[in-house]
Amino acid sequence: MIWKPNPLALIGLAMMSAPIIAHAKIYISVEQAQKILLPNNALSKTPIIITNDLQDKMRAASSIRHPFQGDRIWRASDGSWLVIDEVVGKHEMITYAVAINPNGSISGIEILEYVESYGYEVAEAQWRKQFIGKTANDPIKLNQDIQNIGGATLSCKHLTDGVKRVAVLYELALKNTSSPSLQTQTIKAK
Repeated sequence: MIWKPNPLALIGLAMMSAPIIAHAKIYISVEQAQKILLPNNALSKTPIIITNDLQDKMRAASSIRHPFQGDRIWRASDGSWLVIDEVVGKHEMITYAVAINPNGSISGIEILEYVESYGYEVAEAQWRKQFIGKTANDPIKLNQDIQNIGGATLSCKHLTDGVKRVAVLYELALKNTSSPSLQTQTIKAK
């Protein structure tokens, strides 16, 4: 009797030995984001209290339901702001940083942590640069002024809405802050 391998069994063996590739990744730390987005600026941690009214206005502008935490905000010596926020990708949280110029325009965003298996392309510079120059007065809406990435639609949508939420936060709460109200930590970004 001649043994002939079952082709389906061979495929099953190949699949069992194939590595499972996940793109869950911590890209950069908060300190690294500070250095990238606001280089050569002294940063003062400036947490703010997010009232229910402010939370409601930010939610209405962005459709993000996850509450914004006001404890990860820094003011730079030149009047710029750095805000760390989180949104849900498809199933997991995406942590990102938004830098805002003194005039309220976005100067850049960085992805800090992305733990989804798909959609990691949102961390690519080409996609993130679409936000530069946007303000709360711009739509900042997926498929309107921000392009989608096929296979990353939910991550794109939620990050886009999150950036809109941060732009609205600047307009409603940070814009008229002449000096940090609560200066707990100063960091020199190099």
